[in-house]
Amino acid sequence: MSDAAQQLTRNLAAALGKQGSGSSDFDLNPGTVLPEGRKLRPAGVLVPISLTAGIPRLILTKRSSALKHHPGQIAFSGGKVDAGDKDAGAAALREAWEEIGLPQDLPKIIGSLPEHETVTGFSVTPVVALIREEFTVRPEEGEVAEVFSVPLSHVLKLDNYIIESRRWRGARRRYYTVPYGPYYIWGATARMLRGLAARMERSCG
Repeated sequence: MSDAAQQLTRNLAAALGKQGSGSSDFDLNPGTVLPEGRKLRPAGVLVPISLTAGIPRLILTKRSSALKHHPGQIAFSGGKVDAGDKDAGAAALREAWEEIGLPQDLPKIIGSLPEHETVTGFSVTPVVALIREEFTVRPEEGEVAEVFSVPLSHVLKLDNYIIESRRWRGARRRYYTVPYGPYYIWGATARMLRGLAARMERSCG
């Protein structure tokens, strides 16, 4: 492993090892009234950082426009924790294999971010992992329209995050975005990435 990769690994481990609160889709909308007694379903997503292209790059997916939920949005590979999954990390690795063809033994998990609560009722654990070998990308038919990557440095810079808003269920909802080229990264994906960026900035100064 190169010196730069070793330093990135150390920085990520230090940032992820720090105590901190989780995040949610409601962080920028404190007036949101949530149902009493709601039960969150556990889920895991993979935050895969590839080291194979010279500079670290974050692998993301664009969901199919034919999907019922979140069509066309930028997302991490991942999904709900199934009965056969050991934990959220196992769920994230399984889903990444199913959605983009990433072999489950290839990512080296560095750690996890605190859980993120979504408006759809999931408690999502973002699992950060490094990928040091090439793999054959295989988008899941009907689920994933595109697999692409962005420079990790782009999403680790807090100045690149923008707060925007739109009307949702009769109210104005604010959310984070971190656009890159033709890719409009927003919502829960951007919020979780901003959490990683904030941790890295505090940890590395």
